[in-house]
Amino acid sequence: MDRTQDSAAAGFQGHLGAGDSPALLVIDVCRAYLDPESPLSDTSGRFEAARASASRVVDAAREAGVPVLFTQVVLQPGLADAGWFAKKVPSLKVFEVGNPLGEFPVDGPAPLPGEIVVAKQYASGFFGTSLASTLRALGIDTPYVFGFSTSGCVRATALDALQHGFRPQVIADASGDREEATHDQNLFDLNAKYADVVSEAEVLSRFEALAAQKENR
Repeated sequence: MDRTQDSAAAGFQGHLGAGDSPALLVIDVCRAYLDPESPLSDTSGRFEAARASASRVVDAAREAGVPVLFTQVVLQPGLADAGWFAKKVPSLKVFEVGNPLGEFPVDGPAPLPGEIVVAKQYASGFFGTSLASTLRALGIDTPYVFGFSTSGCVRATALDALQHGFRPQVIADASGDREEATHDQNLFDLNAKYADVVSEAEVLSRFEALAAQKENR
């Protein structure tokens, strides 16, 4: 019995399915994970591959009229508002106000004028922010969650999305982590318990259908 079968036998591996009103949650896709001089970057190109996938997904969502929301870690000088998180992860210093590593990638994805950017200090995009209220006001039932990193802020945001009554869909290709095993294990666990894990191809296909419907109205 493989791990998926074993997990299903234990009562996991249910399927949430996507609802009728999607939105993208682009989680912390920023230069800190892509610049080789940053302590958060990787040497395998995994973050860059995820960034490229994220850009394609964002482009397709905009074409289909699907709302795109971004999160961005913003910390005050000296990490004054990072609490014990800063003690645990000293490299959070890259997110201090004014540090260019905290900015969006030059090659995208990056917010357009009018798109929502949620500033946060901790892992989840929902913790201490107005994100849940914003999604509800927009009528969103299905947030597509992706970005950096899979085991950290993507996971925390997807878990909180479920706990706030949404149907989270985590886009595997558009999420990145430093280690392949860490990325894969967290996706497996998310899919087993808290979200549906989907591919870039699946999402692009859905958004292409939505774009076609939009044109035919």
